[in-house]
Amino acid sequence: MRFLEGPAPQADAIYILGDLFEYWVGDDMLLLPFYREVADRLEILNRLGVRLYFQHGNRDFLIGEEFARHCGITLLPELQVLELYGKSTLIMHGDLLCTTDVDYQNARRFLRSPVWQQAFLRKSLDERLVEAGALRQKSEAAKKMKAMEIMDVHPPEVERVLCEQDVTRLIHGHTHRMNHHRFDLGGNVADRWVLPDWDVNGGFLHVSAKGSKFVSV
Repeated sequence: MRFLEGPAPQADAIYILGDLFEYWVGDDMLLLPFYREVADRLEILNRLGVRLYFQHGNRDFLIGEEFARHCGITLLPELQVLELYGKSTLIMHGDLLCTTDVDYQNARRFLRSPVWQQAFLRKSLDERLVEAGALRQKSEAAKKMKAMEIMDVHPPEVERVLCEQDVTRLIHGHTHRMNHHRFDLGGNVADRWVLPDWDVNGGFLHVSAKGSKFVSV
């Protein structure tokens, strides 16, 4: 809310790279006061002329067209190349880069399947909320059993995707390990910006013609 009331109205555009919510079990969550308030605030921002874009995260991949229409947000594909002030930039949530976490990737494919999603969305809102809470607890417990490097992006996969998309700048979330990494990519200098956790003391990446920098809210 501080972000939406403070720096957000000054932006040309805002790109939300997933995990805006702890979980999203369907667009009927707009019936719940907190989530409706967030959506309403985004819609006000859109009416002020700020362009809004959203990529799905692993926690809110069920955000759909109803939420997008309410907020005035454009839903983007999992990988999107943008021209940001003259620099081609790939944006993505980032979980697809964590290829060494095989268990996570298998679970991701299962949860993203149309069969699972259709069956899940047929349940009542209360049932879906309970199930989502249980899945989050299971996920947190599983992470405690994994080495930190397994849950991070796999550098060869980062390089492969950047070469495939023909860009040298990447911005992503998911790991929430805020950092700016510079590395060699086929003789060129590549940049990887990792967004911070969206928490009480969270922040965002500000990109302008003058450069890029992390800003606290």
